[in-house]
Amino acid sequence: MRHVNRRDFLKTSLGTVAVVAGWPQRLSRAAGEKVTIGVMGLGGRGRGLAQMFAARADVQIAYLCDADSRRFEPAKRAIEQAQGKAPQMVQDFRRILDDKSVDVLINATPDHWHALGTIMACQAGKDVYVEKPLAHNVWEGRKMIEAARKYRRVIQVGTQTRSAPYVQAAIEQVRNGKLGDVHLIRVFNMMRHSPRPAGSVQPVPDGFDYDLWCGPAPKLPYNPSRWWLNQWEYSCGPIAGDAIHQLDLARMLLGDRPYPDTVAHTGGVRALKDGREIPDTQFALFEYGSMTLVFEAALWTPYIKKIPQEIRNSDSFPDWPFCSTRIEVLGTKSFMYLGRHGGGWQIHDADGNVAGSLFGRQADKEHQDNFIECVRTRNRPNADVEQGHYSTLLCHLANISYLVGNQKLTLDPKTETFANTPAANRHLRRTYREPWVIRDEV
Repeated sequence: MRHVNRRDFLKTSLGTVAVVAGWPQRLSRAAGEKVTIGVMGLGGRGRGLAQMFAARADVQIAYLCDADSRRFEPAKRAIEQAQGKAPQMVQDFRRILDDKSVDVLINATPDHWHALGTIMACQAGKDVYVEKPLAHNVWEGRKMIEAARKYRRVIQVGTQTRSAPYVQAAIEQVRNGKLGDVHLIRVFNMMRHSPRPAGSVQPVPDGFDYDLWCGPAPKLPYNPSRWWLNQWEYSCGPIAGDAIHQLDLARMLLGDRPYPDTVAHTGGVRALKDGREIPDTQFALFEYGSMTLVFEAALWTPYIKKIPQEIRNSDSFPDWPFCSTRIEVLGTKSFMYLGRHGGGWQIHDADGNVAGSLFGRQADKEHQDNFIECVRTRNRPNADVEQGHYSTLLCHLANISYLVGNQKLTLDPKTETFANTPAANRHLRRTYREPWVIRDEV
């Protein structure tokens, strides 16, 4: 690969989209041909995805990328061990986009890089596996859909439970009337986070390109004590980043209806008073005609826990009342518990008897199988970018209601804006930091 300096990259990747869009785009691949992947973001989830994909016989990891080069060596060793060949290590993801042999970008960055990194990959002719939540704001999610369709790209969102067989079986139970008419779904996301004291501003460590890490977001003073998940500039919030999985499943149970009619939020910073602005307690009501979706989340409940790994991968059910990531589906006949990332489901009839059940398993492999298959066939994947947008929209709506004083908001589905609430509309998109700007025309 030829060397391209930073200035040339800015011109190529951000200033002349038409040239980049003209790069070759292979729309099908031979059955025995490996899919070549570059990974952007080497935090815990990024490294995990890189290792899972590297273990596949139909994939090769050609690049690992992170703005913090201190993460390079452990990630490189893990991938070399998994696939028998060392990947190239780069700080600037545009080096991956510049390599025409790369088919896929895995985008496992913080929230503020999901949209721009994905859009630039689409413009460069790459398919994308992007982690959840899909985008930092509502407008970005819409731009990601536009980029996927314009450049004919496959985008799979990392809501892997969408590919779980037990979830499809649960949907069939609801669709076939086993529960009667469903008028209420409750989504939970309870857990315990520790306070994060503010700390102090520090020099940027050697090997960390902090300017690149901030990218499209404001370049705040470097403070390693401040967790990016607790800062609006970089995140949708720690609750949204986790609860998106359950909210996505709830939408599936609703037949993937795209928009609620209204949203109303209550909550705020109640327990973790460490200087954060993003709520540690969120309750939201979403109205869908005669159906109400109730979302309940908190970050200070140590007695309510995620489904243990041994249950996610076995023939057993969680202790439902103390399961932090459960969904409850209330019908006129019966009631369903449903777990994410395994856990399965159980239906209870009017007398409290178990009237149906199925154990569950995590679906990382199935989700990745589906993505690679769609890279080859050009079909839309299970967690297509459009479904990811509509599910993440629920997180954004709850946050926006909070930011405007917990007002009840009415959404206009034709424009994805709020009727007669200009204060809320100001939170639909962000101001970008040059040169990392998402243009109106992607």
